[in-house]
Amino acid sequence: MQLRKRGNERSRLESHIGDSDTVIDLDDSSVNDTLPDEDNIAKPRKASTHRRPSLRKIHSAETVRRFYESKNVIFIFGAFIGIAVALYFGATSSEYPIPDIDQLVNFDSLSTYFDDWKDVLPKSLQSIVESTQFNQNSKILSSESFAVGKQLKSKSMIEANHSIVLVPGVISTGLESWGLEGTPDCPSEGHFRKRLWGSFYMLRTMFLDKACWLKHIMLDTTTGLDPPGISLRAAQGFEAADFFIAGYWIWNKILQNLAVIGYNPNNMVSAAYDWRLAFLDLELRDAYFSKLKGFVELQKHQSGKKSVLVGHSMGSQVIYYFMKWVEADGYGNGGPNWVNDHVDSFVDISGCMLGTPKAIPALLSGEMKDTVQLNALAVEGLEKFLSRRERADMIRSFGGIASMIPKGGDLIWGNLESSPDDATSIGDLGNDTYGNFIRFKEPVGKYSQKNLTVTDSIQFLMEQTPAWFQDRMLRAYSYGFTNSAKQLKKNNKDHTKWSNPLEASLPNAPDLKVFCFYGFGNPTERAYYYREEVDPAKTKLNVTIEKNYDSVLMADGDGTVSLMTHSMCHIWKQANSVYNPGNSKVKIVEIDHEPDRFDIRGGAKTAEHVDILGSAELNELVLLVAAGKGDQIKEKIVSNLKEIVDNLELDL
Repeated sequence: MQLRKRGNERSRLESHIGDSDTVIDLDDSSVNDTLPDEDNIAKPRKASTHRRPSLRKIHSAETVRRFYESKNVIFIFGAFIGIAVALYFGATSSEYPIPDIDQLVNFDSLSTYFDDWKDVLPKSLQSIVESTQFNQNSKILSSESFAVGKQLKSKSMIEANHSIVLVPGVISTGLESWGLEGTPDCPSEGHFRKRLWGSFYMLRTMFLDKACWLKHIMLDTTTGLDPPGISLRAAQGFEAADFFIAGYWIWNKILQNLAVIGYNPNNMVSAAYDWRLAFLDLELRDAYFSKLKGFVELQKHQSGKKSVLVGHSMGSQVIYYFMKWVEADGYGNGGPNWVNDHVDSFVDISGCMLGTPKAIPALLSGEMKDTVQLNALAVEGLEKFLSRRERADMIRSFGGIASMIPKGGDLIWGNLESSPDDATSIGDLGNDTYGNFIRFKEPVGKYSQKNLTVTDSIQFLMEQTPAWFQDRMLRAYSYGFTNSAKQLKKNNKDHTKWSNPLEASLPNAPDLKVFCFYGFGNPTERAYYYREEVDPAKTKLNVTIEKNYDSVLMADGDGTVSLMTHSMCHIWKQANSVYNPGNSKVKIVEIDHEPDRFDIRGGAKTAEHVDILGSAELNELVLLVAAGKGDQIKEKIVSNLKEIVDNLELDL
């Protein structure tokens, strides 16, 4: 930077800040079985024929240092805020109070000054100025408590109509200990009715007594239920999932806004569940689906109105499974018209109906982007505290996690030649493809002889995991697809198909309305570079993700769930779709990820997987459906997902 004075005097001030980009990959994978030797190395792949237009501009993580991180700027803004606060409180404590701060400063007029001098600012600062312009409509996009509900109520005069069932996503529900016995070395009495998941008590127990915490949180590998002597149950009520830990909200924003228009425990329930359990075991141990059926029937009996089922993330899969379970003979026994008679709408918020790619590396090696891209010190610390093998073993014991493995095989996730979503790449794929899901840079041994598609990776996962995990996967889930109307109807009697909408169609419910609300424009895990461990005894894993920053390939999504999983909504919407036999009306709203730079949770315009629950747009959409005003919602499709789905070779 050069500072110029009048005349010929000049002085130069230079500063350099070094940023460390060192990143070490976490290695996580467990191997109990062996994989047959492979003699053939994958052949070179053909260049994908898919177009790769850029969906939107996404700033790289390696951009120049942000202007607002400058010490000078922090000092100036800090001084300004300090003076303003001192002036305000000093005045309000005197006998001559001054007006509120928004009366002292005309923020609308500041935008004029911004327009005058923003062109002379550095480009990095211009983008900040433009994104934080003050305007009279800013409050409409407020994420403040109750704001959306109040504005919608005053503007549209909406009120509570249908009863609401809220079904949280994976890991969202707190888990409490209800046992007293425990094990000889890890008694449970001291944990009675305390949350071992979803609280600061969880964090404290993890750090101070990790071994006992793992014994309580992991499920029995044989039964898939509680280990002997240990009893963890989902917390109940709205407190079960309104906050994960104090200060970190999940459903709280939606609960606040629903309360504004008249919702309370009499017409709304948070259907919390133990997300660790396989779906069938939810009914076997907790009678979860029977209780859910009872609530919906009671509400229909009392009010005469149908219910709205709202699911987020894995919660949408749970609702889908429930709609198949409740009508099936020998299960819910509700008959073929139960959903049509009792459910007004199914709201899918950022659901993983077709799974998500990150589930495979989590189960295979206990890894994901968030653990791989830590710095070297953090990687070493995490590995010593909770190793990749320990994480993999824990996650595998949770039967519910396997429900999130990608479904649809090559049809949805591609092959080694190309993938339908190559056009959604973040960066330049060149001749590569996301269909090349797990790739090895060089062969080391029998596990790295060839690259793997998603379909191959599921088989590879089965071969790298113990028999009890394989049995549980096959007993509870299915990951393929069928395009036969006859087979789809037959699958209505097969509970292993009910969590896969490509193998079990929507209920035949002509009056049912389906709403798909999901985010896009946020880089999301899609494919991985793995390596075979030279010394598997060290990590107790055969393969782990490569140790470099580029080992995870990103595509479009909401930061957690790939955009491709929402293909199901577009398939349901197609005319005469065999996956929607009742021709239920489907409405899709895509929410662009435009987070507030100065809000750690993204603010009112975020579409991140969890933070979307605080999005002003999402909250308004949910309230409209609950109030019976879903017909006022305008469909919004911005990404090219519809075009991708239209080009799928469904061969119906």
